[in-house]
Amino acid sequence: MASNIVLAAEDVSHNPLLPATYDIVWSIVCLVVVGLVFWKYVLPMFQKVLAERTEQIDGGIKRAEAAQAEAKAALEQYRAQLAEARTEAAEIREDARAQGQQIIAEMKVQAQEESDRIVASGHSQLVAQRQQIVTELRGELGRTAVDLAEKVIGESLADDVKRAGTVDRFLNELDTIGANSAAGK
Repeated sequence: MASNIVLAAEDVSHNPLLPATYDIVWSIVCLVVVGLVFWKYVLPMFQKVLAERTEQIDGGIKRAEAAQAEAKAALEQYRAQLAEARTEAAEIREDARAQGQQIIAEMKVQAQEESDRIVASGHSQLVAQRQQIVTELRGELGRTAVDLAEKVIGESLADDVKRAGTVDRFLNELDTIGANSAAGK
């Protein structure tokens, strides 16, 4: 046991937490070799992958911005077409409204002309019928007047010349009396 104590006393001068010098040197050499390999091979590959990803991300952002700009342009074009279509629709409505008013005006003019034509035709028919009735009445009145005159006088008025003169004189007197009575009213 005494030999164990001597060994323990020898080891006391050596710190158990610190490794030996050769371990430290070989660890530094291994660390430098691994660092050089990492720096020579792994780090460039990592930087290459990182650069590719950055490039992909930047390219994706640029493509997204381009797509967004294209979408904005398409939207503006759509809005412009929509505004143009609305303007054109308003013009078409105005044209249709104007044409409708023009058609209505033409129809009113045609209706007025037709009404005037019908009134004129009716008036001319009335004038013609009046003239016919007056002529028939004059003839009838003349015959009646001759018949009455024959009965009053007691002699025949068969002479056509006498009869025509008597009838015309009688009718003229009636027209004069009718005109005086109409003017007096």
